[in-house]
Amino acid sequence: MFAAFSTALSALDANGVAVAVVGNNLANMNTTGYKESVAYFQNLVSESLNGGQTQVGFGVASPLTVMQFTQGAISASSGPLDAAIQGNGFFVVNDNGATEFTRAGSFQVDLSGNLLTPSGQQVQGWMASGGVVNTGGAIGNITVPVGALQAPQATQNMTVSANFDASATTGSASDWSAPITVYDSLGNAHVITLNFQQTAANTWSYTATVPGADVSAGTAGTPFPIPGGSGSLTFNSNGQLTSPAAGAPITLAIAGLNDGASNLSVNWNPYNAEGGSTLTQFDQSSATSATSQDGSAAAQLTSVAMGDGGQLLASYSNGQQTVVGQVAMANIQNPQSLVSVGNNNYQVSADTAAPAVGAPGTGGRGTIVGGALESSNVDMATELTDLIVLQSAYQANSKVVTTVDTMVQAATQLIT
Repeated sequence: MFAAFSTALSALDANGVAVAVVGNNLANMNTTGYKESVAYFQNLVSESLNGGQTQVGFGVASPLTVMQFTQGAISASSGPLDAAIQGNGFFVVNDNGATEFTRAGSFQVDLSGNLLTPSGQQVQGWMASGGVVNTGGAIGNITVPVGALQAPQATQNMTVSANFDASATTGSASDWSAPITVYDSLGNAHVITLNFQQTAANTWSYTATVPGADVSAGTAGTPFPIPGGSGSLTFNSNGQLTSPAAGAPITLAIAGLNDGASNLSVNWNPYNAEGGSTLTQFDQSSATSATSQDGSAAAQLTSVAMGDGGQLLASYSNGQQTVVGQVAMANIQNPQSLVSVGNNNYQVSADTAAPAVGAPGTGGRGTIVGGALESSNVDMATELTDLIVLQSAYQANSKVVTTVDTMVQAATQLIT
């Protein structure tokens, strides 16, 4: 009889723990990246009576709780540094020297540009060098540029896509020009003008000039011929460029810039990377269709945002984007063994497999969706159903307690 009393009490205790688990799931239903816990019941050892013919259990043990790392819904967010994991894996964070893991990607930066979680842990990954990230090195804190000025890039290469009128009249009547803006080492702009004239059938001359006011040897208001910037272009009967040959770019050297910048040396390549000519001669008006160059002026940082794949992209006022960092991910084979330490973070336990840290989308790791967050995987309907079942079990076992108590009182009255 007293065994029945302790059995019922164990059930009350176990169901109380399970109700607490369900309550915690419901409380964190809107917590970013939260993973629900499930209570698993297990019975206690039975007592054998009558030579083993009768077995009476001693009740139920305190339930085990197991986290369910199923995928939560991913939704777009307004935070430019927010990130969501699609698939397996965790973000890696540093909490005062302790390595922790999280699925919550609500990131932000402090005054020094450190990428942090809302509770202040430093997000781990790799910093970029020259826009290139080496994910083979050790991970560390990610620091994004804050108010940084992008240094200017002097133009080294330029291209011009153009057509030369095959029906043009030889001489000055065929003259036309193509201006292209380039930048020096200080970020100042200069306009190189390519002047063309048909000198014979299928042959055009070119002369490159810059404004005379830009160079010490020039005269303001008069175009200054660039030394070595003249020559001829020859086309075949199909309108394709034959001279200069592919692989021999035309070098335009501009020395003595009045703004104090370094001398400019710009390669004009009339062929694309595949070896095809960007210049043609067909029976259409002479005109440029596109120009390009690889220089840029100095620019202010305008924003830093998380891109798909976990890359941190810095945008500048000149419209350019540069990769400044890469968020790391850890793949853990048995995530159910992790220990929740609050702030949406987990730590490894003695049973946890060694985390494999690497780039998203590799080694079994999931991918990162920029500008999005992963919701909790708690299903309200399931939790409320479990709550009803647990409540019913609790009431049933409390009835056992009152029944046993009544039986004990009846037995006591028989003795007296």
